[in-house]
Amino acid sequence: MTDADHSTGTRRRGRPPRTEAADTRDRILDAAREEFSERGYEKTSVRGIAKAAGVDSALVHHYFGTKEQIFETAISVAFAPALNAPIAIAEGPLDGVGERLTRFVLGIWENTTTRKPLMAIVRSAVNNDTAAAVFRRLIASQLLRRIAEQLDLPDAELRAELAAAQLVGCAMLRYVIKVEPLASADLEQIVRRVAPVVQGHLTGP
Repeated sequence: MTDADHSTGTRRRGRPPRTEAADTRDRILDAAREEFSERGYEKTSVRGIAKAAGVDSALVHHYFGTKEQIFETAISVAFAPALNAPIAIAEGPLDGVGERLTRFVLGIWENTTTRKPLMAIVRSAVNNDTAAAVFRRLIASQLLRRIAEQLDLPDAELRAELAAAQLVGCAMLRYVIKVEPLASADLEQIVRRVAPVVQGHLTGP
C-alpha cells in the first residue's frame, strides 16, 4: 500500500477483504440452499443463485465452481451436524445406541434451522442423478462409514446403512411427505417405536 493509500484510508482495488469475501460466500451459500429447497437441483441455476444472492454469476463460479460443486458445498455445510452422529454412538453402552442415534437424527429434523436445507438435499437427491451421486458420496464416506467403524460388528456397514434407511424413511414420511398421523405424532412416541428397530439393525443377530 502506498503512502497515499495510508493517508486517505482507502483500499486499493483487488480482491475484497477477507471478512467481505466470507460474507459474500455465506450469502451465496444461503441463496443456494434456498434455491435448491424451493426449485430442486434440476431447476436451480447458477444465474438464479447469483440473482438471489445479489452478486454476479461469475462470482458464484469464482467461489464454488460448477452447480454440482455448489450443491456439494451446501450439503456439507447443512449436513455438518449429522456428521457428529458417531459421537452419539460412541458415548454410552452399545445396547442404547439405537435410541441415541434415533434421537440425534430426528432431533436434526425437528430443528427448524437445519430442517429446510435437509429437505432441499433429500428432494434434489430423489429427483436428480447428479444430486443423488453427491448425496450418496457424502453419506457413504463421511457418515455411514464412521458409524460402522464404531460398531466393530460383522456386516457393520450394512447394519449402519439399514439403520440410516430406517431413519431417513421415517424423516421423509414425517417431514417431507407429511403423512398423517406420523406427521403430527409426538416425537417421544416415535422414538419409542423406531429406536428398537434401529437398535436391531445395528446390534441384532
